[in-house]
Amino acid sequence: MEATTRQEQAKCYLIVHNVSKKHNIGTLARSAVAFGVHEICLVGSNRFNTFGNHGSVNYIKLKHFESLEKVRGYLKEECGCRILGVEIVEGAKAVHDHPFEGNTAFMLGNEGDGMTENQMEICDGFVYIPQHGNGTASLNVTVAGSIVLHHFGVWANYTETEREGYKYVLGERPRRQTKRGVCVDPEEVKREREERRNRGDWLDASGEGENQDGDLATLFT
Repeated sequence: MEATTRQEQAKCYLIVHNVSKKHNIGTLARSAVAFGVHEICLVGSNRFNTFGNHGSVNYIKLKHFESLEKVRGYLKEECGCRILGVEIVEGAKAVHDHPFEGNTAFMLGNEGDGMTENQMEICDGFVYIPQHGNGTASLNVTVAGSIVLHHFGVWANYTETEREGYKYVLGERPRRQTKRGVCVDPEEVKREREERRNRGDWLDASGEGENQDGDLATLFT
């Protein structure tokens, strides 16, 4: 497969489920944005801690699912993804060998116990990160996620972001479409805004219509 074709076709997804240290989710989101993840799929609670994301969650799509079965159905049927668990299990392939094929969703295990049986059941395969020192049994979940996502971006030949000085250039900050730390269906947000208009809640204390930024601050902060 040509590199340019991989870049056009291969999208990367990240499944976030059973992460016990909630501040890790914000850091994972930051890495996901840095390495070109197309969408983060939150499974279970639709609320997440944004600590450590440094505003990056505004630059990535998030979608909430009630169960692993539902996220699997979405990724397989609508996104055409292989689901790869990041875990040291028999048959897992070294991530630096880039055992990837087209659209891929990665799922990480719990910080202490690794992946559950239910998580493993929805995976099509597994990758692991080889270690070369014997002083730690595993990596922090955010570190492991960053390594795996970077390898996928290299394999998919994603275009490197423009650099300026010692930093990468930020894109225009997108308008936040959900509450901070809450994953909400954008269509649900639109319906709520329309209902507010119909009730007259769109007016400020002076009777004038709120500007868009003011309204978003009311709805989503």
